[in-house]
Amino acid sequence: MSQKNAISNATTHKDRLMTETEAADVLCYSIRALQNWRCRGGGPRFVKVSARSVRYRYSDLLEWIEEHTVAHTSQPTV
Repeated sequence: MSQKNAISNATTHKDRLMTETEAADVLCYSIRALQNWRCRGGGPRFVKVSARSVRYRYSDLLEWIEEHTVAHTSQPTV
């Protein structure tokens, strides 16, 4: 699924569960970055569907983006 399709599908259903690949496309980060954040913390909230499967809510991705949005480089982040 392309980034454009992932975003357009997600924006119509903010609580839709997205795969790791779709979430990475929306955030413009690698899947590996999402995996590291899940282990180390600091990334967006996720839903643990099973022992080997996770999903992301689009609304949680938007919230994470808002929390990390700053106006200038000297502004502290979360």
